[in-house]
Amino acid sequence: MTNKISIIRISAIAAALLALAACSGGGEDGHAEAGEAHAAPTSSSAGLPQGHVTAGEQLASAKGEATGQSCVDCHGAEGNAPIDATYPKLGGQYADYLAHALQQYRGGDREHALMSSQAKSLTDQQIADLAAYFGSRESQLRDLHDVH
Repeated sequence: MTNKISIIRISAIAAALLALAACSGGGEDGHAEAGEAHAAPTSSSAGLPQGHVTAGEQLASAKGEATGQSCVDCHGAEGNAPIDATYPKLGGQYADYLAHALQQYRGGDREHALMSSQAKSLTDQQIADLAAYFGSRESQLRDLHDVH
């Protein structure tokens, strides 16, 4: 009787693992795009279209018209090496958080001397792409537990 119960449990676990594997595909066809191993979620609480990591990477290095700076000029390579300690690390941050922040800078609901002008001309797709890119990078974020 114990062996029968163990076989049933193993079968149930195997079925659950197969179902999870089937649901975890990266792109629309279930395969991750090249270079997007850490792809950001495809839905957005910011109401934006799906972001594309590759497009976001290119945009992150492009100089903005307003300031002549790119994202990586200030936030560093992959968003993890800011030039100033007061600038946030973006790498590994939640894509939706980044998208909301950029929308707020663009709309004037959040203000910063550089970021407000940088974000003003961004389209929804560009915001989604930047959020997908920085959200897909390795995280060097830390919480404040045990700081004091």
